[in-house]
Amino acid sequence: MTQVSPLLFLILVPLVASAFIFVGSSARRTALIASLVNLVFVLALFAVFQTGDASYQFVSSTPVIPSLGIALTLGADGLSLIMLLLTALVTVAAVAVARTPDKNAGWFYASLLFISAGGLGAFASIDLFFFYMFHELALIPTFLLIGIWGSGDRQAAAWKATIYLALGSFVLLLGLIGLYLIQPEGSRTFDLRSVISMAGLGVLGDGTWVYLLLLLGFGILVSLFPFHTWAPQAYASAPPPAAMLHAGVLKKFGLYGLIRIASPILPEAVTQFANLLLILLVGNLLYVGYVTISQRKLDWMLGYSSVMHMGYIFLGFAALNVFSITGASLLLFAHGLSIAALFALSGELRERTGTLDLAEFGGLAKPMPFFGLLFGFASFAAIGLPGFVGFPGELLVFFGAFAGGEPLMDSVNGVEIFALNNFQIATVCAVWGVVISAIYMLRAYRRIFFGPVSDRWKGLPEISGVPRVAIVTLLVVMLVTGFFPNLLIRLLASTSLWL
Repeated sequence: MTQVSPLLFLILVPLVASAFIFVGSSARRTALIASLVNLVFVLALFAVFQTGDASYQFVSSTPVIPSLGIALTLGADGLSLIMLLLTALVTVAAVAVARTPDKNAGWFYASLLFISAGGLGAFASIDLFFFYMFHELALIPTFLLIGIWGSGDRQAAAWKATIYLALGSFVLLLGLIGLYLIQPEGSRTFDLRSVISMAGLGVLGDGTWVYLLLLLGFGILVSLFPFHTWAPQAYASAPPPAAMLHAGVLKKFGLYGLIRIASPILPEAVTQFANLLLILLVGNLLYVGYVTISQRKLDWMLGYSSVMHMGYIFLGFAALNVFSITGASLLLFAHGLSIAALFALSGELRERTGTLDLAEFGGLAKPMPFFGLLFGFASFAAIGLPGFVGFPGELLVFFGAFAGGEPLMDSVNGVEIFALNNFQIATVCAVWGVVISAIYMLRAYRRIFFGPVSDRWKGLPEISGVPRVAIVTLLVVMLVTGFFPNLLIRLLASTSLWL
């Protein structure tokens, strides 16, 4: 009898909860209970996870199309378990801060649960076919949430995101099919473990073109420069819970995929095209960073900042060493929590004031001191201040990337001197990106919370209730894992990667 993976329970809970919502259950209460159940279940998996075992755990496999090597194969190692925790935490927070719409409330909360189910399924899948399909499941409700319940020019934002992400998904599908085709005929499979084993034996064909397709497909989904323009507009127009789930969870799918697939299977191709990726990621860090500084609305600023911070994780992936990959993996978790907290706070601010124009604010720390405290902590986390989990993640990326590439020596008047290689130049740009992040985040904080307070803002209600608890929880998790990063690093040491 085939053992059923407990990970299947994680995927089914939000889907079953959606079914209950459609037949008449209270949408908000059902969604919140389902997300809390999943969070508790993920924490239980942490408790029984064997950190000394580098193989996948909680594995089950159900053949779907055996002739093509497709099976619903679920399993978790340290990296995927961290991503499952991220998904569960952000889902709880997103449902907690959601404002129930006047119309189609059931569809609204069901869409949030479908995004969560898709993210959980993608991170729990060992089979590359279902890895792709679960992500596609999560994209459809994202478009609905933006187009139906969004704000501003939501239709244009939804269509633009649809076009970009559909293109990225199509290119990614071609890359995964290519990865299937370069395997020896007769042993082709979508099982990631088998493909990694073939790569280790050197029996895969030329994977250069496959890597380029994967990089382009995943890159569009992650908003790699210059394919980034869909993201800020989509996040600014999306309801806060949708922005939290997409920016905090789904956007990590592309970088997770590159780390999970390209690192162990196509390392030579990653190294061969490292300079191309370095140029593009510097575009994320510097060009998008300076564009972020120029924003005058908080939601657009957060949207661009989310795009900018992907550059750090791309840098960790490109360097392809233990330090950089570990740091990139930590940043997946850190950025997911920090951007979710910031979008949640942004939504609460819009709900109270009706605007996110930075020029309209000032002195809000007086009527909303605790809200200001939470926003300050979330801003510090986004910058990568010591004490938050983003800090060790950035440090590991910087150290790993600076050690990447071949050392260069130059000659001046016959004397050999040390010269920076491309990885080290990109690392310097990334360090400057930290300064850019501090500029736009601290400037926004000053404009919103300091200075004289306008009469129309003096009676603003303080954040309280379930949203307050949810955002505090995200910040506490970032602080705990920031002070004790080994809680996550020891899990990353128990992965099925080449690490």
